Amino acid sequence: MLGEPVVFLVDDDPAVRVALERLLRSAGHVVVPCASASELLSSTRLGDGGCLVLDLRMPERSGLEVQADLARVGVTMPIVFLTAFGDVQTTVRALKSGAADFLEKPVDADVLLAAVASACERDAAARQATLVLADARRRVASLSTREREVFVSVAEGKQNKVIAADLGISEKTVKFHRARVTEKLGLRSSAQLARVAEQLGIAARPPVAQD
Repeated sequence: MLGEPVVFLVDDDPAVRVALERLLRSAGHVVVPCASASELLSSTRLGDGGCLVLDLRMPERSGLEVQADLARVGVTMPIVFLTAFGDVQTTVRALKSGAADFLEKPVDADVLLAAVASACERDAAARQATLVLADARRRVASLSTREREVFVSVAEGKQNKVIAADLGISEKTVKFHRARVTEKLGLRSSAQLARVAEQLGIAARPPVAQD
């Protein structure tokens, strides 16, 4: 279950920070304002979902340095950069490092709100995908040794008779284990099994359609 997204707002200019905080709150966002990079990095809410609205030029650390700091500690929330001194090279660098957007000050209210909404949606999608993958990993871990062998073989596109020969069991037994695997993983097709195996780094070869 994903919690309510948080917009972290970092700007060393008090007037700008207050104005942007009011704007974001008026749009219904939960806002955590920070006057510096150190204040952001010490926030106990950094693990919450959402996005970061980050001033590019600050006296303590630049926005790009903060972006790198966050990446080092595993915080991957989308960043909307704000700057009054933008240039093409800096913009490209920020976007290549994963920034969601790069806006020039004074920023239009509607443009900023649209960028923040998009960034929060992007973060929610990424977090949901992580939860789904964690659930798949848990389900795969519940498989018996034989079920896992059948799972991997099916994900690699092998037919039942090939799996039976490889494992030294009957096709009937293979079908039984396949049914158990699909039940435990909550999946319905070989294609779905293959996708899960690929996401978890289990399958070695692309699947061949069987269903």
